[in-house]
Amino acid sequence: MARDEGLEQLIEEHLGGQTGLTTKDMFGGRAWLLDGRLLCAGRHDGMLVRLGKGYDNWALKYPGIMPLVMGRRRMSGWVRAAPEAFDDDALRTSLLDSALAFVRALPAK
Repeated sequence: MARDEGLEQLIEEHLGGQTGLTTKDMFGGRAWLLDGRLLCAGRHDGMLVRLGKGYDNWALKYPGIMPLVMGRRRMSGWVRAAPEAFDDDALRTSLLDSALAFVRALPAK
């Protein structure tokens, strides 16, 4: 699958410099992990963002944001932002900041 290097660059510009941040090729694109925990990913069909179970309802109200479905399984707490959503700088920032806040609040491994 083709990767979306433009999206990957936008994510990297926002997240770059975070302590404990690493990247890994997965989900047909590039994923960002914070202290070994999945945070988000960029791929050809959108930005995948981990908001946490019960914390994704606000995001699903925006056009271009839908629940993340892998195969037939809905991934609770994750959303997929289509280009019309992640191209909105303010919305992309809110999504990524919310993902950071959620992952930082998880108990240490």
